[in-house]
Amino acid sequence: LQGKIFGAVVSGADLHSLSDGEWEQIEHAFNEYALLVFPGQFLNGGAQAALARRFGELEFEKSPMTNHLKDSPRPFGLKTDMMKLNLGNEFWHTDSTYQPISAQAGLLSARTLPPSGGGTEFADMRAAYDALDAATKERIAELSAYHSNEYSQANDLGHFPPVGFNDRIYHGDAFLRPLVKVHPATGRRSLLIGRHAFGIPGLGREESRSLLQRLLVDACGREVARYEHRWRAGDLLVWDNRCLMHRARPYDYKEGRRTLVGSRVLGDVRSEAALPPPAPDAGRRALQEELRLLREERTPSDGHRGPALRAAL
Repeated sequence: LQGKIFGAVVSGADLHSLSDGEWEQIEHAFNEYALLVFPGQFLNGGAQAALARRFGELEFEKSPMTNHLKDSPRPFGLKTDMMKLNLGNEFWHTDSTYQPISAQAGLLSARTLPPSGGGTEFADMRAAYDALDAATKERIAELSAYHSNEYSQANDLGHFPPVGFNDRIYHGDAFLRPLVKVHPATGRRSLLIGRHAFGIPGLGREESRSLLQRLLVDACGREVARYEHRWRAGDLLVWDNRCLMHRARPYDYKEGRRTLVGSRVLGDVRSEAALPPPAPDAGRRALQEELRLLREERTPSDGHRGPALRAAL
């Protein structure tokens, strides 16, 4: 990608019928560049899922990322739980860190696009780690943080999803992950942070929040290590979830229609499994306490604007 230190545009490949040699080239480019842009592929759901399976077992095959119901011109109301889930994606995150095994890769293809806005932005966490000073690298080398989508929704949006709404992601637990991750294929170190991260064991709440906030702001502040994809119909993106963060960019949710179809590749348990908690149910208890504090901190007049929101503005 021009002017960037990661990412590549792949042309001349027909993703419907890749030879073994072409697949080897794509896999090599994926590990080197972390983000691959395939313009004008127009893959249907089955073809996209088949491509995703070449990377590994799937977390899910195909899921619409949209602001409206299927076959309906009416968008989700901005106050609905579904729309708040969409709004949460506007904050920097890594997929599925709130699950026992986080994702290896993500795929997105464009189906319906709004007149303007609605891009997807990526940030290279390998470059973010490399840019840290020696003292910070030493400080965070052995630190970890809990990850929860319930935390991030409450912290960023003041959204506390009702019990039973999307149990796959709002499951009441939090999983421990290192702040510094080693890529299983390349050996490169990267930061593992983002909106889902909270509660570094061994640090007080404010010290933990301050450190995660500073790392997040610094990680996403360099233009050469950040890329926004402005979608065109038929585009397909494939990214390495093990070393990139991403976020959705806003658009007119009331008037514009946007549908992207996502596939997610499950991570290898040897490298993407959560760390053992310091005690049984430690993650669940940490999440419950954090949600209690966030509820107390909210005010009816202005809600709560957490660290990830301030970093995203």
